[in-house]
Amino acid sequence: MALFYSDLHIHSCLSPCGSDDMTPANICGMAVVKGLQMIAVTDHNTAGNLPTVSKICEAYGLGMIPGMEITTKEEVHLLGYFPSVDAALEFSTFLKPHMPRQKNKPKLFGNQLIMDEDDQVIGEEDTLLIGASDLRLSELTVRIREMGGVPVPAHINRGSNGLLVNLGMMPEELGFTAVEVWRALPCAHTPQVGKVILHSSDAHYLGDILEPEITVDLPEPTPAAFLDYLRAGVPPA
Repeated sequence: MALFYSDLHIHSCLSPCGSDDMTPANICGMAVVKGLQMIAVTDHNTAGNLPTVSKICEAYGLGMIPGMEITTKEEVHLLGYFPSVDAALEFSTFLKPHMPRQKNKPKLFGNQLIMDEDDQVIGEEDTLLIGASDLRLSELTVRIREMGGVPVPAHINRGSNGLLVNLGMMPEELGFTAVEVWRALPCAHTPQVGKVILHSSDAHYLGDILEPEITVDLPEPTPAAFLDYLRAGVPPA
């Protein structure tokens, strides 16, 4: 086992709220410069930039966890971590018809750019990605697991999209084994008991990507090892 410096919630320029400077190449380069060893790019309701992120991470020797940040019908943000880029893309395809059929307005919401390894725009998502899907938290949790992934409620103690803020409680019947907690705000202890606690940047700008301060204890920085770590939860003391 080893400790790997990580930031597991980063938005690329495909998220309309992400800076156009958040290209896959810039994200991976900044992660390396800062001394990180494992990252996850988790764009809103899409995995469109993950193939490029994967190629650049491989070139840098940087561990990469395929992920997405999904908005449930209840408007809760749910991170989905997947065993492969292909699985994340398959989930992205599954999710698309469940999103509102609203066109993006770049001047209002921001660009939604798909990039190649050379920072060239190779596509642009026309459908607005920041709306809520028509699938409930329970339905998305089941679907992510069916595809070999692990669902993790995002920033549970922050903003209107945090699970504790939005729903007011932790739905224990859904069997979450991990949660993401926003470090800058207090969080009730009870919802975290027995769960892996993740801390990430939720970066939308390059400078917000974490310094080497948060570690994950794994045998290797791979999706399989990370997903096993999340599924195991925290053993009783």
